Amino acid sequence: MTHDMTSAARPEPDQLLVEIAEYVTGYAVQSAEAHETARLCLMDSLACMMMALKFPACTKLLGPVVPGAVLAGGTRVPGTSFELDPVTGAFNIGALVRWLDYNDTWLAAEWGHPSDNLGAILAVGDYLSRQGKPVKVQDVLTWMIKAHEIQGVLALENAFNRVGLDHVILVRVASTAVATAMLGGTTKQVVDALSHAWIDGGALRTYRHAPNTGPRKSWAAGDATSRAVLLALRVLRGEMGYPTALSAKTWGFYDCLFKGNRFAMGRPLGSYVMEHVLFKVSYPAEFHAQTAVECAVKLHPQVKNRINEVSRIVIETQESAVRIIDKTGPLNNPADRDHCIQYMTAVPLIHGTLTAEHYENGEAADSRIDALRQKMQVVENPQYTVDYLDPEKRSIANAVQVFFADGSATERVEVQYPIGHRRRRGDAVPLLKAKYEWAIGEIFEGDQRKRLAELFDDEGKLAELPVQEFMAMWVK
Repeated sequence: MTHDMTSAARPEPDQLLVEIAEYVTGYAVQSAEAHETARLCLMDSLACMMMALKFPACTKLLGPVVPGAVLAGGTRVPGTSFELDPVTGAFNIGALVRWLDYNDTWLAAEWGHPSDNLGAILAVGDYLSRQGKPVKVQDVLTWMIKAHEIQGVLALENAFNRVGLDHVILVRVASTAVATAMLGGTTKQVVDALSHAWIDGGALRTYRHAPNTGPRKSWAAGDATSRAVLLALRVLRGEMGYPTALSAKTWGFYDCLFKGNRFAMGRPLGSYVMEHVLFKVSYPAEFHAQTAVECAVKLHPQVKNRINEVSRIVIETQESAVRIIDKTGPLNNPADRDHCIQYMTAVPLIHGTLTAEHYENGEAADSRIDALRQKMQVVENPQYTVDYLDPEKRSIANAVQVFFADGSATERVEVQYPIGHRRRRGDAVPLLKAKYEWAIGEIFEGDQRKRLAELFDDEGKLAELPVQEFMAMWVK
């Protein structure tokens, strides 16, 4: 779009803003697969939240911003007794979902975790439901599908990481659109709110990479959903929008932050992303390393008694993994470790598994881990990169082979698709259920634990459950 910079005439809004707004306010989701996957995603996200509650670094961030700033009849935070305004509630829920890097994933030109948007969806849904507006779990699933779609389709061909911006910008955009619509906003109001989401710019990606890696990457999504709810509420109180927030010459997002390029929409908005989303089923590991962890677990029996004899370990991976998680030198905190492919491979070679606790300082003090890291070679396998980018495959392949001082070696173990991939969804479902039941057992006891364990078994009953009753079941 071009516009005379000297003219104060208000232009028509950017087409992308309109396209997203019309989708979120008018599209009817018909896909049964998308709704079933959304149900699994909600179950899995709640499991991630319960696991995160075991970590003080996370729980210290929860609750009101200042002591006593609670809202009776407001948003509940699962696994706690907090009742908060929906803006603060979104931060709490979003931070819990994302904390352990164990929730669902989307890999494309830009990657991310679409269930991060649950921070806004559950916070607004519970608030509305408690204020007397009928909102059911089925509505939550539909909003999840739409938030996944907005975030994921924008990520297909637009690499924000390539200009130094973090992917949580897409969480803020998707959550803003959905939250505004949930709160009763019109198509125009969604356009206006979206313009504010883009005007906010983007968080710098530096907190995900050496030498600055830190726990902000675990609460950044909560921050994004919180901001989204705030922007939605402001627009619904009458705040104006900015029609060419993206395309305005010099001052718009494209010129300021995207090197003058326009966004490409890889496909029309529907339900594609939810249908193809990736679950982290067995291991809380950055997704590019999931299959490397699976390889290491398979090799553990051949290596566990020969750790001191290892001379070299070769990890073949995709270009994205080399660029994002190939990391040498000292690892300073859990956020450093869960984004290091060498660390995530060494631990299961030693222990036969990888858990969130393995990233903590106590476990990381095991000298064998760094000893193995120093013997690792991370190399790009060009075919893995091709298959990673192929829209028909979207594989996330890794191969691992261990060599010993006496000249012997293990087999070369290759895994093309992680357990949470759509191509292995049948294998993943019972494991997702087991992950969920274990997680709630860490927080709840007795009848409450039993009710929660059975909550997702009856799809029809779950779909019709009012959100306020659903959220009440999670109060600790």
